[in-house]
Amino acid sequence: MRHDNGGDLLVTVLRELGVDTVFGIVSVHNLPLVEAVDRELRFVPVRHEASAVNAADAYGRARSGLGCALTSTGTGAGNAAGSLIESLSAGSSVLHITGQVESQFLGSGRGFIHETKDQLGMLTAVSSYAASVPDTEQAGRILREAARSALTAPGGPASVEWPIDLQYAAQTDEPARTSATGTAPGPEAGDLSAAGALLASARRPLVWAGGGATAARDELALLLEATGAGLLTSNSGRGTVPEDHPQVIGNFATTPAVRALLADADVLLTVGTHFRSNETADYTLELPGAHIQIDIDAAALSRVYPAAHALHGEAAGVLTGLLPHAGTAEPGWAGRVAAVRAEVREALHTGIGPQAAICDAIRAALPREAVVARDVTIPSSSWGNRLLEMYDPRDNIFPRGGGIGQGLGMGIGAALARPGAPTVVIAGDGGLAVHLGELLTLAQERPRLTLIVFNDGGYGVLRNMQDRYSERRSGVDLVTPDFELLARACGLPYARIAAEEHAGPVLAHAVASDGPTLVEVDLSALGPMKNPFTPPVRIPGR
Repeated sequence: MRHDNGGDLLVTVLRELGVDTVFGIVSVHNLPLVEAVDRELRFVPVRHEASAVNAADAYGRARSGLGCALTSTGTGAGNAAGSLIESLSAGSSVLHITGQVESQFLGSGRGFIHETKDQLGMLTAVSSYAASVPDTEQAGRILREAARSALTAPGGPASVEWPIDLQYAAQTDEPARTSATGTAPGPEAGDLSAAGALLASARRPLVWAGGGATAARDELALLLEATGAGLLTSNSGRGTVPEDHPQVIGNFATTPAVRALLADADVLLTVGTHFRSNETADYTLELPGAHIQIDIDAAALSRVYPAAHALHGEAAGVLTGLLPHAGTAEPGWAGRVAAVRAEVREALHTGIGPQAAICDAIRAALPREAVVARDVTIPSSSWGNRLLEMYDPRDNIFPRGGGIGQGLGMGIGAALARPGAPTVVIAGDGGLAVHLGELLTLAQERPRLTLIVFNDGGYGVLRNMQDRYSERRSGVDLVTPDFELLARACGLPYARIAAEEHAGPVLAHAVASDGPTLVEVDLSALGPMKNPFTPPVRIPGR
């Protein structure tokens, strides 16, 4: 098959993959690609390359598929690197295509415009797959290979650099063929049987679901029903079983009540969680020794906590194999799980003080199918990642690598992936300032998105740490714009929450809108949390 240029080939490949929206910044070194996408699909011109990758990342997460970002060469690709690290940390499926200088000048060191030293090496360092298009016969194969890599567990971004002369040239491409599906890894029968025997003996069972469990929602729900186990989750595993289910305790593993429950549990089954430091109190959380661990990544097995039975395989298949071995919880265990579930939620709800009204109002305003995208900010880290209920993992969009400033770009990508459902973005004034230009993308594309900006005049998380551990503040108090004037300048509707009673009507009206709204939460007027939040990190020597 012949294509007039690389842009036409890219559109063909994206259609094969079910991708209808691409995020990026136009450049002299990707112009044929952008023109074809804009003509045949939807091109979203974000204002920064990092946001292009963040938006593509969240687009894929919200659809359980692939997102695509187009960036320019050199500095443009470098701008995307931080967001590629986020995708790598999350194992999310992103196809990142960046330009490259003309083939004849590649690697010559002449200072050709946009050229950088070893761009492919840089992309390799921050991607799970990276390749360069060498000629007009192999571009289609490389694009499809990159997409397969991004979509194959454990996932991650796939980056392709494409010299501009080869983009403009006619392409020769073989039609896509259905590739042979490799056999999914699975545990040996004896290992599965031994783990099953331990599970059958459980009378006080707990399950911990991470991001690797999200593709096994039905299987996990059946296992919970059969065993009567309580379900803990990492942040990434939230919504695998809807969080209004009575057995779901959620992302509360390090709370005193859940620590006590873990101490009394006789078997723990963990599914696709990597026990991140901030979810295990820097690995000091104690887990039962009777630990069955399932993970698609063999390197993750027993890496953080020893597993009595380490089962390498896809979660759905392994859980199906364990289901016939399910034991029955002792009388009273379900009541204990329910009591802990209620206790941790009530304690957090009380501890966040007036912000509880905002959490309640968001959940009341949103339909059950809705996306909640969260930047790294106090409301997200304290209650958005725990108390605000999630019913589907595709609705749970957040930066798993912990980088600030990515929330709005991710929210835009998720909102355009799911136009039939509303999206809410939780951001702080400091994080929003990192990519303030994306307010213009929001105004231009006009998705059904409510941006809630919690304004405390700087980096509140670090301010709380310094107030607790230091004698002075450094770098945390920032100039904040007048958000009403900023919204007006961008052509965005604006509303303000300055008291608890404002939260319900303001958010109900914003979420009901068919376009974007900027809602400012004036934290100085609203009042402080009852318990100031500091991040779950250790300060050496303190």
